Amino acid sequence: MAAPGSAASKHTFSSLLKQKSLKTSPTKSRSTMAVSMREVDPVFQGAGQKDGLEIWRIEKLQAVPVPKESHGKFFTGDSYIILKTTALKNGSFRNDIHYWLGKDTSQDEAGTAAIKTVELDAALGGRAVQYREVQGNETEKFLSYFRPCIIPEEGGVASGFRHTEINEREHVTRLFVCRGRHTVHVKEVPFARSSLNHDDIFILDTKSKIFQFNGSNSSIQERAKALEVVQYLKDTNHEGKCDVAAVEDGKLMADADAGEFWGLFGGFAPLPRKTFSELNGKDTAFASKLLCVNKGQTVSVDCEVLTRALLDTTKCYLLDCGSEIYAWMGRETALEDRKRAGLAAEELLREGNRPKSHIIRLMEGFETVIFRSKFNKWPKKAEAVVSDESRGKVAALLKRQGFNVKGIAKAAPVKEEPQPQIDCTGNLQVWRVNDSDKTFLSFSEQCKFYSGDCYIFQYSYTGDEGEECLVGTWFGKRSIQEERTAAISLADKMVESLKFQAVLVRLYEGKEPIEFFPIFQNLVIFKGGASTGYKKFVSENGIEDDTYSENGVALFRIQGSGPDNMQAIQVDTAAPSLNSSYCYILHDGDTVFTWVGNLSSSMDQELAERQLDVIKPNLQSRLLKEGSEYDQFWKLLGVKSEYPSQKIVRDQESDAHLFSCTFSKGVLKVREIFNFAQDDMMAEDIFILDCHSSVFVWVGQHVDTKIRAQALSIGEKFIEFDILMEDLSRETPLYVIAEGSEPQFFTRFFTWDSAKSALHGNSFERRLSIVKDGLKPRRDKPKRRPTTSSHTGRSSVPDKSQRRSASFSPDRVRVRGRSPAFNALAANFENSNTRNLSTPPPAARKPFSKSSPDPAKPPQRAASIAAMSASFERPRPTLIPKSIKASPDVNKPQSEASKPKPEEDAKEGQPEDEEGLPAYPYDRLRTSSTNPVKDIDQTRRETYLSSAEFREKFGMTKEAFAKLPKWKQNRLKIALQLF
Repeated sequence: MAAPGSAASKHTFSSLLKQKSLKTSPTKSRSTMAVSMREVDPVFQGAGQKDGLEIWRIEKLQAVPVPKESHGKFFTGDSYIILKTTALKNGSFRNDIHYWLGKDTSQDEAGTAAIKTVELDAALGGRAVQYREVQGNETEKFLSYFRPCIIPEEGGVASGFRHTEINEREHVTRLFVCRGRHTVHVKEVPFARSSLNHDDIFILDTKSKIFQFNGSNSSIQERAKALEVVQYLKDTNHEGKCDVAAVEDGKLMADADAGEFWGLFGGFAPLPRKTFSELNGKDTAFASKLLCVNKGQTVSVDCEVLTRALLDTTKCYLLDCGSEIYAWMGRETALEDRKRAGLAAEELLREGNRPKSHIIRLMEGFETVIFRSKFNKWPKKAEAVVSDESRGKVAALLKRQGFNVKGIAKAAPVKEEPQPQIDCTGNLQVWRVNDSDKTFLSFSEQCKFYSGDCYIFQYSYTGDEGEECLVGTWFGKRSIQEERTAAISLADKMVESLKFQAVLVRLYEGKEPIEFFPIFQNLVIFKGGASTGYKKFVSENGIEDDTYSENGVALFRIQGSGPDNMQAIQVDTAAPSLNSSYCYILHDGDTVFTWVGNLSSSMDQELAERQLDVIKPNLQSRLLKEGSEYDQFWKLLGVKSEYPSQKIVRDQESDAHLFSCTFSKGVLKVREIFNFAQDDMMAEDIFILDCHSSVFVWVGQHVDTKIRAQALSIGEKFIEFDILMEDLSRETPLYVIAEGSEPQFFTRFFTWDSAKSALHGNSFERRLSIVKDGLKPRRDKPKRRPTTSSHTGRSSVPDKSQRRSASFSPDRVRVRGRSPAFNALAANFENSNTRNLSTPPPAARKPFSKSSPDPAKPPQRAASIAAMSASFERPRPTLIPKSIKASPDVNKPQSEASKPKPEEDAKEGQPEDEEGLPAYPYDRLRTSSTNPVKDIDQTRRETYLSSAEFREKFGMTKEAFAKLPKWKQNRLKIALQLF
């Protein structure tokens, strides 16, 4: 039987093409869809209208649907068509068609599969990318549909399925070779010692035990991936009940499992050493060639540089890149021409004797990123609308022929607003960068940013697994590069001091993610700068300093979603800065206007009223509705002119893509992981998750320290290269996340099990323990609450009744309906006896207060994490986390009785705690104390704190602290200078 792609196949395939050729009417316009829809196989009716897989097998030269329960089961003597439909966030579908050719399939079946694939694409409106898959050389994308692997069975429909029937009571010992770091190619090889080598992974499936033989040249990642195949064989062939053993190449008979393994091969014997290049061939540079297909004949296109202009919409082209051949089909080509282009691509493979090269067929307007990257400056991709029209024609034609077709289907677009995946009631500390140092900001100042400055913030909050920490940098639009560099360096040191358990994020003004603003609750961004670096830059360069002055003229755009998430952004004092979808505050000294856009909501107007209490708390504002402005208003803005009405749209989250990364000598190489899952991310590697609105760099626990230090640079390189060619902004939010410290706004893209990162050992050792034991080892921390695999996200912030109350000053009466952050920020401006007349009266609004912590329950441990960052600053009261800083005891002046006593008076009359030990103030128990307590157990300093102060500093009771592991106790003690 002629193998697919062999020389003997040309005549057969050409005959099929003639039999099935489609004749286009010369009177019809070819600009819409240059194919005759009468030739589309009715079996494809309704295909591609829902997310998932659809498979057809070629039987008697016809496409026959394969039932869902048989998906993933392939026979070597058959040919298949596989359609993968993916629902995208924008409401459209992406279609990928693969035709898979078994090694023993007949050439007639292979040719029919190729032709039917083109027909299926026509039925889908010409929007699909088509891949030719040959058994043993499948693409990673194809294999990702059938995790962990496919193992084709002998036989096929043409041979009456004369495949080997295995008696349930008998087990045939089989040997498989596995290759691949991200997706596994599995091939059955003869059960003989000669099949083994030092470069691959081999799985020996016996009746009572499954052995995995790890070649000495194989990587940890390859070994870990092969274990997924072991688990599959264990579940499929042994009902999950059999022993599993790992055999390391070179251990010989010293290991019991190794001895048993080699005994099955008749004893140990040395294996021949072959290098990887000898097994797989050396990669050689291949200059891409563009060929034009004219009536089945290829003609080379002479060009020095590949450009989009070389491709004519009325023709088909082949782009030969060596390892793959792309067949590009113009939208105005006939269906017969497209089929001939596919035939020409296969002929090109035969002539070059390249059995491992892939053929990828794509339609104009639906080119893949990799194909577009082959060309110089491919123009921005435009949305193709012809496909829907073509697809509708197919549906109409099939309906006229008596088939029930629903018409064009679209996925339901994501309509709901994304929610911040973070608890917004944690502890916040903020620093402003001054030259190469940072200055801590008081609570009343930490929500006031300047566009000319850089800031560092540390936010500790309650996550699904306890305390989590976010360390970030924020760069104003006019901040200087020197302070940006200093901010990154200082933030890196903070993360390092937290043992890399904090998430690092780099943010730019105007590109903040949805998790940012709720952390600050009420943020005001002023023009100009307050840092020494900015002032020096303005002075040295003769630039006008436009730093905000409360006595000058200023215009603020008000935005946000509620009292816990509102911002006032100072914009240019000019009419074009207005927008009908927002409210604005304009002031000239003591003259204040509130401008209400016609398209603004009642919430926008309420937020504007609240912001008046921050910007101009003791002044009455004049309310102006759009269209009824005073002349004085326009005079302050310079001149009346046109302004926009559409709401400012931030970068929308798109479908996420995962990439594995290697970074060496400044060169970044990435490889996409299709249909990704948590298990694809290995502890030895770095991965990047790109969802367009944000980019996440995930660093495995076993990544080399030098590479780990470059994680942020790797992310910046990725953004710079714009791998997906999606016009990714250089200012896209960039996160660096260490394995084991994943926040929920990252894990929501997966079906996440945090227990996996808590396992010990490298990737292979972790998975081997799971496969062997069938149970996950004990974890060091509680499991996260279950999350679902979702690219739209869902909020899992605890109910308000379960949250910690955000801190605010107890000395001033809180206005009902206002957030704690709002009250604290307004405290600098507002007199307790006055109130802005535009603010809603307290009785008219529902109280917006968070419940206080239950005194019977210990508070969260955010204080201890926040205290750790204090090691970067000289001791100062303002470094106390805000939940501590807000407590009445801290705010009150220290009484004489509570001041530290001389050492000679300490023992007599010293208060005692529950254990009968004398209690001392925290300042005297610290290792850096200037008046330390003597004659105490220096290793148990914390036991000499009073119960109240212990709970205040550690965020828990002494009993709860005693139950913690020793290493956690020591970490907290070190953070509080008690160890």
